[in-house]
Amino acid sequence: MAVGALAGCAMQSSSQTSAASIPTRTTNAHVAPLAYGQAAPPDDDTSTKLGDAKPIDSNVPDVSGFRQTGRASWYGKRFNGRRTANGERFDMHALTAAHKTLPLASFVRVTNAENNKSVVVRINDRGPYVRGRVIDLSYAAARELGLEHVGTGRVEIVGLTQEEAAEAQREVDVASNGMFKEARQ
Repeated sequence: MAVGALAGCAMQSSSQTSAASIPTRTTNAHVAPLAYGQAAPPDDDTSTKLGDAKPIDSNVPDVSGFRQTGRASWYGKRFNGRRTANGERFDMHALTAAHKTLPLASFVRVTNAENNKSVVVRINDRGPYVRGRVIDLSYAAARELGLEHVGTGRVEIVGLTQEEAAEAQREVDVASNGMFKEARQ
């Protein structure tokens, strides 16, 4: 009875409610970081790339002293094309990730503790916002680690120097060029 009375205090009378103030959509609980902006048109290039492959320069933070273990999750299609924390559009096919504290534009190596597969990702977003998770990976990164079907997994995150990040980017570029040559034949 008291709950009903309290709930009634929060409701507007019907004469005060306008059509504009009635919510028109509902949202589910978010398990990945929210991104802002309109979705971009789908990208036909589904190759694995290091998030828009900007050249590594002196502005890339050196996070080589960073080390963390914990649970990783991934986000993909639902957020594809939305703005990330650094302002670029999220590309689920790029090797990127969201982290709560690492500097944006830093590079880390993420290793799946279960199968020892690893991938280098660029931090371009904030998150994860689910308790007990330390990093949200793009779909491409999750696929490289073998997490795309299980959803989450225990990982180790190791920060990279600028030189290590540049080398990892060159390796991805070489691998991407090889994939394109095979596809053309």
